[in-house]
Amino acid sequence: MADLIQIVDAAVADAMRRSGAHLACRIGCTQCCTGVFAISQQDAKRIRDALASLAQSDPDRAQRIHTPVAVSIARLKKDFPGNPITGILANDDASRAFFDEEFAEDEVCPVLDPATGSCDLYAARPILCRTFGPAMRDEDGNLAACELCYTTATEEEIAACEVDPRITMEEEASNRAFDAAHNTCGETIIAFALR
Repeated sequence: MADLIQIVDAAVADAMRRSGAHLACRIGCTQCCTGVFAISQQDAKRIRDALASLAQSDPDRAQRIHTPVAVSIARLKKDFPGNPITGILANDDASRAFFDEEFAEDEVCPVLDPATGSCDLYAARPILCRTFGPAMRDEDGNLAACELCYTTATEEEIAACEVDPRITMEEEASNRAFDAAHNTCGETIIAFALR
């Protein structure tokens, strides 16, 4: 797990350095903290472990996370496109399309501290959180970035700032190895991972 985080963080830091002023990312910008997204079982374990550690070191802050997690699950479980008991997302085409296009697009991440606009589990955040902002390739090979970033950049400038595309393959391999080693499978969302 730590190897993947180091590889991803190094690649993102390099892309951020090349992006310079084109990035709008900063503490207090919560553009990427609204709307649910799928996370791997490896991401889920990392944030669960971080929350357990936080409960030992700062119980009040940990409770501040548990409350919005419970509220979020109560709100989401009725239409959850998967198993609301396990929190595993369904993998059929219709469920994935519903999840990607319509499900909980206005749901605020339960780990976001609304007072500061910062993540209470920042060091353990999922890979997607780590990579959001700088330009990256999507599943179709298109270059994508946060809509708040690169607003004055040309396509060539954006491409020159791209996060190393090998990161996706590294993540997939790491997730497969993690799932095999821990007898896990499927994806979930942050709220269900932290219940």
